[in-house]
Amino acid sequence: MTNLSDPQLTAIDRFRELHTSGCFLLPNPFDIGTAIYLHRLGFEALATSSAGFAFTRGLPDEVDAIPVDLMLQHIRELVEATPLPVNADFQNGYADKPDDVAENVKRCVATGVAGLSIEDNSGSREEPLYDEVQAVERIKAARKAIDESGRKVVLTARCEAWLVGHPNPFEVAVKRLVAFAEAGADCLYAPGVTDWGEISAIVQSVAPKPVNVLVSRPDPDLSLARLSQLGVRRISVGSALSRVAWAAFIHSAQQIIDTGEFDSFADLASFAELNNTFRNRS
Repeated sequence: MTNLSDPQLTAIDRFRELHTSGCFLLPNPFDIGTAIYLHRLGFEALATSSAGFAFTRGLPDEVDAIPVDLMLQHIRELVEATPLPVNADFQNGYADKPDDVAENVKRCVATGVAGLSIEDNSGSREEPLYDEVQAVERIKAARKAIDESGRKVVLTARCEAWLVGHPNPFEVAVKRLVAFAEAGADCLYAPGVTDWGEISAIVQSVAPKPVNVLVSRPDPDLSLARLSQLGVRRISVGSALSRVAWAAFIHSAQQIIDTGEFDSFADLASFAELNNTFRNRS
């Protein structure tokens, strides 16, 4: 039975339950304010975005650019902002060796997250994906670290084949995701896949474990209804919400400097609404 006085255990139980049937939306806030607002709108869980956070710090979305302590602080802030389950985009675990990944995973679990993801993107331009053996060992190490924590945090394993431009992303992703599932991952994720047939094949290959799909551009073929029909359990948006905000900022600032006019201010969010939202936060 969950200890109701322990908010992390409550969040973990809820997050696991969301993965058992249907398909749920997992939006990615990029700071405390956006996390609070997404909670207010009625979303059931949240996920961090390494890119969304990096851009708020004036940094690129690269593992070496974000110190692990800074990322852990950000994750903890989002966990504490709302009672919703939070999944941490923990990139490559901020380490190469499995033992070091395990140590950082323990630190991430300690922030209060309900889930976290580990990817096989090495950050190297020469060899952007860890070799398969090392990638699997890293997932095993993350699984062991979570089990030793006594917290059933949801472990998502990501294959980055599409994002790094691998020439055969589908073949690589299916093989690796199956291996990651066998290594102890609870949820599988190949950001960048958009083809219906490939999504369906991934879902079937790792069944009954749930699959996350990234939607980061307008596409009527990648709606909640359609992805649910394909058996997808979870939809995240990565840095998309962050980049929507950046697009509005860039457009408005560019218009001001180019024309000296302020027409872009016509679409402002209400000051009163935002002020009341944050004044009345629980």
